[in-house]
Amino acid sequence: MMKGGLGNIMKQAQQMQERLQQVQEELAHVEVQGHAGGNLVEVTMTCRNDVRRVRIDASLLEDGDKEMLEDLVAAAVNDALRNAEKTSSERLSTVTGGMNIPGLNLPF
Repeated sequence: MMKGGLGNIMKQAQQMQERLQQVQEELAHVEVQGHAGGNLVEVTMTCRNDVRRVRIDASLLEDGDKEMLEDLVAAAVNDALRNAEKTSSERLSTVTGGMNIPGLNLPF
């Protein structure tokens, strides 16, 4: 009886691992945005943290304030990273049932 129970647990663990891998592959294509400066700067990235686009409102270029622009880009990237982490955690928790699995580095 123990053997069957352990075998069933191992099978479920393997299925969960396969589903986690599938969700991680899907997340590589999910895009999130980060914003700063009242949406004057927008960064689009995947949940795998690959930056796809940076949009800077033309009005920021007219000001010539390089430091402010750099700060806004950094803030937008950080916002996008937080959004990617949140989205990844939400999607992966549907597979793990909210369990914190040691050794599972999220999002990748």
